[in-house]
Amino acid sequence: MADTVLYEVGDGLATITLNRPEAMNALNVAAKAALRDALRSAADDDAVRAVLLTAAGDRAFCVGQDLKEHIGLLAADRESGAGQTMSTVREHYNPIVKAIAGAAKPVVAAVNGVAAGAGFGFALAADYRIVAETAAFNTSFAGVALTADSGISWTLPRVIGAGRAMDLLLFPRNVPAQEAYELGIANRVVPAAELRAEAEKVARALAQGPTVAYAALKESVAYGLSRSLEEALEKEDELQTRAGSSEDHVIAVEAFVKKATPRFVGR
Repeated sequence: MADTVLYEVGDGLATITLNRPEAMNALNVAAKAALRDALRSAADDDAVRAVLLTAAGDRAFCVGQDLKEHIGLLAADRESGAGQTMSTVREHYNPIVKAIAGAAKPVVAAVNGVAAGAGFGFALAADYRIVAETAAFNTSFAGVALTADSGISWTLPRVIGAGRAMDLLLFPRNVPAQEAYELGIANRVVPAAELRAEAEKVARALAQGPTVAYAALKESVAYGLSRSLEEALEKEDELQTRAGSSEDHVIAVEAFVKKATPRFVGR
């Protein structure tokens, strides 16, 4: 049986690929555990300076929970009374989102098709989303009588506003790529045939960039979303001190003075 998630590292870039195209990259237990572990490995590996999250096939990035597996687990839960099925949020979805959003390095999502439910949540947790023009986003949760998970209750309102977020949550529908771009869900929309090349170009550029500064930017934006201006200013002071102490800052300033292109080392 093929690996449900593929993981490879080269030139500072970790590429993580959901690999169940025959199931539209739906998340069975094996895929959720493998994705969680791959993201943690990328976050913890100092040789990795950026992450590209993508999926096999051209129909779907990820349609969320594998409902064919899920219905069997629900039946087993009812029979045993164990009630373990929904622990997947705590055991899988939450750690996955934390690994994406909390990584001290940029994460690019290359959305090649439908991103629904948790698949939508994982894409939103990434720092940058490059989307095929044939792709679409769908919250999906209410359609199967569930509430939001995979961080969507936090990320979606911050990206598109609370009113639009509630509309998409209460009335799930496919949001096509161009509308997703206009809403701010997609950072770039490209022809499907160009998606992988464009996403790799962006991710590799980030992998060669000032990693400490990128980590500080991620932390400052996340922090500032729920803090006062005064608190955000104090955090900027803290993080700027950290970035200013990095080797990459010295490299950048010296290159600027010499009118040269900086070659960052990620420290």
